[in-house]
Amino acid sequence: MRDGARLVADIRRWSGELGFDSVAIAPIELPGAAEGLADWLSAGCHGELRCRPDALLPGTRRVISLRMNYRVPARDAESVLDDGSLAYVSRYALGRDYHKVLRQRLKRLAQRIEGEFPHHWRVFTDSAPLMEVSLGVAGGLGWRGKHTLLLDRSVGSMFFLGEILTSLPLPVDPPTSGHCGECSACLAACPTGAIVEPYRVDARRCISYLTIELKGSIPVDLRPLIGNRVYGCDDCQIVCPWNKFARDATVDDFTVRHGLDSASLASLAGWTAGMFEERMAGSPIYRIGFTRWLRNLVVALGNGPPSDAALAALQSLASHEEALVREHANWALAQLGIGAAT
Repeated sequence: MRDGARLVADIRRWSGELGFDSVAIAPIELPGAAEGLADWLSAGCHGELRCRPDALLPGTRRVISLRMNYRVPARDAESVLDDGSLAYVSRYALGRDYHKVLRQRLKRLAQRIEGEFPHHWRVFTDSAPLMEVSLGVAGGLGWRGKHTLLLDRSVGSMFFLGEILTSLPLPVDPPTSGHCGECSACLAACPTGAIVEPYRVDARRCISYLTIELKGSIPVDLRPLIGNRVYGCDDCQIVCPWNKFARDATVDDFTVRHGLDSASLASLAGWTAGMFEERMAGSPIYRIGFTRWLRNLVVALGNGPPSDAALAALQSLASHEEALVREHANWALAQLGIGAAT
């Protein structure tokens, strides 16, 4: 398009002003993505994605793919994982809900572009069956790591992705090459063996899926492997050598709230529904609801040390009004050698 290069330069500048750390222009064609998705689904690894962005917005010609760093000063992840009395919350979920943070800024950027060049657009951030990593790869934001996350040599993988689908025929950015080499640290580190082979994750075994997406009972054989992870899992990122280059967030929305980087399991299990509603408002954790939050906490308590506080919390929750909580709390008591609630 005429003046396309100038507009892309403006988009890069405007995106930086809105707190995004990098931007790339990707084509909507993703060679090999459909075949890879079909193989993943046929293997029963769960999921629903769409390979063509123009299925989500007819007339889409390009995808503006952006990333935003989320790392913030917090208690060292490994020290929390090593202390079974503490709750481990995935580092991306310690502050405000990224869906809201990115979506608002993506809309502002799309509208800014519209002020220069009218276009049809739609924004996404982990909010539709869109192949975000593949689009990031196609636009040169990084490469797909063996853990299936997007990786960049300069910042690792601790960032969010967001997209603007646009009808503008912008000049595209070239893809980059991969740099995982012979490293397989992420496969070895996965607590549940969910990374079944390089570049393939069985979502049914992934702790992020089990603690966030799964609405029902967590499979009994996987519960002990969850440890003290109550919302998500970062193990594959913690061991990734490229994350030594991870950078802190440039926006303050992701700052730790309510001490979630090192809160005790027993104290969190003592929250009422009202306390959860108040304290988790605006957090990604709010999306799973109080019942699943308690389910995750009692599993972690059952995997931890049998302190007086832990046992008291479990014995109280073993008679909870929600069957899902009761089931997991009684399992946790049995794990600690205590009989089920009467």
